[in-house]
Amino acid sequence: MRKPIVCAATFVALSFLIAGPAPASAQEYVLEMGSVVPTGSPWALQLKRLKKYIEEETGGRVKVKLRLGGSNERSLARRTQMGSKQGFAGSVGGLSSIVREVNVLEAPYLFDTVEDADKALDDPAVLKQVRAILAKQKLVFALWGENGFRSYFSRRPIRTPDDMKGIRFRSQEAVAHIETYKALGASPVTIDVANTMTSLQTGVVDGFDNTPLFAMATTWYQGFDDGERNLLSTRHSYQPGIVVYSKKWFDTLPPDIQKVLLSIPYDLTTWGREQVRKMEPVLLKNLIRYGYEIHDPSPAELQKFKDKEKGVPEKIAKQVGPAGEKLLKAVRAALAK
Repeated sequence: MRKPIVCAATFVALSFLIAGPAPASAQEYVLEMGSVVPTGSPWALQLKRLKKYIEEETGGRVKVKLRLGGSNERSLARRTQMGSKQGFAGSVGGLSSIVREVNVLEAPYLFDTVEDADKALDDPAVLKQVRAILAKQKLVFALWGENGFRSYFSRRPIRTPDDMKGIRFRSQEAVAHIETYKALGASPVTIDVANTMTSLQTGVVDGFDNTPLFAMATTWYQGFDDGERNLLSTRHSYQPGIVVYSKKWFDTLPPDIQKVLLSIPYDLTTWGREQVRKMEPVLLKNLIRYGYEIHDPSPAELQKFKDKEKGVPEKIAKQVGPAGEKLLKAVRAALAK
């Protein structure tokens, strides 16, 4: 008697009928996260910790793929919004090109110290508004990161707002940054991360504002020749980092995985902030070693910049709409507590 022949396809089908479909809990998901942050930077280390946490807490069901060193934050944020990437990790300034309301968080002299920034950003009322603003743009808040306080790097020394008149500065494509430059009489030129170094070297722009950390990590500090390296430490704008998920992707996940993604430990945020902050003194010493003249404005000198930028936070908030005005009000209420 001949034995029946069972083909592979039939065997698979019979196995499926006997065992049933794989449980939903065994399904794997990919979280591809785009970022312009350089490999080896404090932000990259924070993201690696985030990757480890998510993969461990989901039992490996979520595979996190970090795509570091990108060139255009707006493009990465837009792809996350549309769902072609599952996550974005970058600056609030970069995100603000598609989520205009968060521009108010980088308004000039909104925060005087990092403690002020922490107090406001971690305030429940502020976080509630940030989450709501992001949700309307099909994004889900995960956690804060940090770039820090931005100051002015320039080819020639700057001591007063008048010294900035007409100078072309590289700017992020963010309302907060553009309005800040305009208030000082400078000429902002929006350039993405990838093209900034060339623009500095060729004289398309003669300055930029950023943190010592970012200037060193991207090597922008090398964009000026010897004898033309100046840093005016205005610390005029605090720039948070932020991690968001694509809502389109997030909504496809089972509730237990969603819970993990929404429950990132607060100490991951504080750890990231600490790594950035403890590096700044070392970085400033390195900039001096590389020929930078660093000027710390006196209170009187700094007040002249603050006077020029008085009212700019309100102007930014009004420009980005009612939700931006509401967010600015919540930030100031948190600072007043």
